Amino acid sequence: MTKVLLIEDDSVVRENTAELLELADYTVITSENGKSGVAQAKKHLPDIIICDIMMPELSGYGVLQILSKEKTTKQIPFIFLSAKVERNDIRKGMNLGADDYITKPFDESELLSAIESRLAKVAIIKENYEKKTELSPLISETEFKTLNQLKNYFASNFEEFLFKPGEIIYRKGDNSNYIYLIYKGIIKTYKIDEQGKELITGLHKENDFFGFTSFCKNVPYQEYATAIEETLVLRLLKRELKNILQKNHEATLEIIDYLTDNVSEIKDQLLQMAYSSVRKKTARTIIQFSEKIKKIPQENLKILRSDLASIAGIATETFIRTLSDFKKDGLIDIDGNNIKILNIDKLRKVM
Repeated sequence: MTKVLLIEDDSVVRENTAELLELADYTVITSENGKSGVAQAKKHLPDIIICDIMMPELSGYGVLQILSKEKTTKQIPFIFLSAKVERNDIRKGMNLGADDYITKPFDESELLSAIESRLAKVAIIKENYEKKTELSPLISETEFKTLNQLKNYFASNFEEFLFKPGEIIYRKGDNSNYIYLIYKGIIKTYKIDEQGKELITGLHKENDFFGFTSFCKNVPYQEYATAIEETLVLRLLKRELKNILQKNHEATLEIIDYLTDNVSEIKDQLLQMAYSSVRKKTARTIIQFSEKIKKIPQENLKILRSDLASIAGIATETFIRTLSDFKKDGLIDIDGNNIKILNIDKLRKVM
């Protein structure tokens, strides 16, 4: 029978939930706090874990962090069960690697459905892995010879996450457990200074990776990442990508080239911000953003002017005045937050 580990400090909730699961033909192991829950997980290796967040001795977040680092328990599906319903709490749990999040009070069918769907997903992944192993018992070190092959692997094997415009993907200080690949859309990465001003550090479009931090140290994200438009991303645990790159040296070299190109682009942007005139900075930023997202000049650029000003390193008011000058000169057209390039050649000459 399928084993479920239930970690819950409230005795009434724990007993009622355990009874519910036993009636659904699950073998239930219970624990009254996070510390004993970790011990039970290592001892019994359950098929799935359901865990409260706010508990004595060790929180649910702590339980997940510990188990996700253990070889024998890191693949066990993990569902948070909690009265905490703030979006930040849910996002924190999912960023740590939880598979689902159910809020109290919960419906019986909701809990059973979550368990069944997670177990089914594990079964499918296991079945696909076994089929793949039968066809290719030995994995070649050069299985991924190019970056595109690695991206295709992302697309075929990992879960999609949809973010609406303005929705935060991760925050500065969050655990950097994941590397992201953009399937569709645009995101910005940025930092916030002491005055609360947003300083954009990068724009990332379809087919771009983002979210890189140290592979060797547990360094949290050093910036924020937010969707500019509706964005679909794929995510991979950093430790899994590390394992892939250790076995695929050619893909590793391409990743290094990719990151080197990003550093060169940032250096160029810093030089522009330091030495160019306001008109040159504005023109360069508009063209840079247009090329970054592969828009043809006739298409509207949908981005907040404050974001463009941040990229250019110009005060928003100054940037808007320069845009007005460009409009008068017939270089661009402005409709609300949308900017349309009317004369790309003249705009390039401003640079």
